[in-house]
Amino acid sequence: MAFAESASLHGQSVSLVPLAHAHHDDLVEAVKDGELWTLWYTNVPPPGRMRTEIDRRLGLQAQGSMVPFAVIDKATNEAVGMTTFMHIDAVNRRLEIGSTWYRKRVQRSPLNTECKLLLLTHAFERLNCIAVEFRTHFFNRQSRAAIERLGAKLDGILRQHQFASNGTLRDTCVYSILDREWPTVKANLAHRLEGA
Repeated sequence: MAFAESASLHGQSVSLVPLAHAHHDDLVEAVKDGELWTLWYTNVPPPGRMRTEIDRRLGLQAQGSMVPFAVIDKATNEAVGMTTFMHIDAVNRRLEIGSTWYRKRVQRSPLNTECKLLLLTHAFERLNCIAVEFRTHFFNRQSRAAIERLGAKLDGILRQHQFASNGTLRDTCVYSILDREWPTVKANLAHRLEGA
């Protein structure tokens, strides 16, 4: 399978399916749960820009640089967020898992752990990645803690990396998991799911 091809990934409580306009209404409701677009250190679309965000992600997929997923909660069969494979580098067998957000109701739940297990398993075991990256804003403490709980290591901080939507400068924390670390990370994620 080429890096930029769509895939459907299924777990016990969640499915990751190719993002489509059919997910729009669910995603609008999901983003309202916690008013996620109001967090200044994230880049989550407000309800009125959800269609534009879906178009943006599908456009990047057409260019081969992103594979966007809708996150489907199997308990409700509703889309509760988005995630992607992005910054795809097929030559060097690397990609980033990012542009991820979930409605507040499912944050810090087993659903996120299972999503990451599905994505990482696909990246390392199907795409044969040598490394998978995660990036987040320095001030997004919740995201940084979640990435670290996965077992990712901090590679460094890109200072004054980007302008945020409010005009401030973003320092970006870059984390990664290497292929040789994957068996231990996988065992940790599986253990966490068993205890959930």
